[in-house]
Amino acid sequence: MSDKSHWESVYRRKGSAEVSWYQPHLKQSLLLISEAELPTTAAIVDVGGGASTLVDDLLVQGFTDLTVIDLAASALVQSQERLGARAKGVRWLAGDATTELLASVSVDLWHDRAVFHFLTSDAQRSAYVEQVERCVRPGKFVVLSTFAPDGPERCSGLPVARYSPEALAGALGPAFVKLAEAREHHTSPLGAVQSFSYVLCRRR
Repeated sequence: MSDKSHWESVYRRKGSAEVSWYQPHLKQSLLLISEAELPTTAAIVDVGGGASTLVDDLLVQGFTDLTVIDLAASALVQSQERLGARAKGVRWLAGDATTELLASVSVDLWHDRAVFHFLTSDAQRSAYVEQVERCVRPGKFVVLSTFAPDGPERCSGLPVARYSPEALAGALGPAFVKLAEAREHHTSPLGAVQSFSYVLCRRR
């Protein structure tokens, strides 16, 4: 099964509030995004944010240039249905973030909660970082989150890579400098506790 087929199957079987990584509000992500002190006109991209509620809260905060990317079109549909008419104010892209989906030097903040840890080969990680470097404007930001070293070894039936905040910032390479980090203990809808690492980095 291809990665796209896998995630389409997940979101056709489960609602957005049933997946293990669901949060009604991505509080830690929102805190780190606020530290970037971006204007509401900033171009923010949520990678793997198909059914996530981050876009809801960013719209409430007044952000006007929002893009949500996900491999699974069915996940994007869940968010569009949840947002109703407000979905028209968001750009929705079904595609792979390791490929050229966005224009060069077009992003003020790249957000990814729990996509990067599914990239378990060096080739996948290199392709992803290449796109981050290509898209994020100099001086602008990345908020990246993955399972922590004491987090799960698998998610949705797939193996994952786990990172400390230091290792996560290092994975982005020398083009980025870490500004802040955080740890989070997330409780899944079924009651399992999952440890996450977060970093806020700036493009040099």
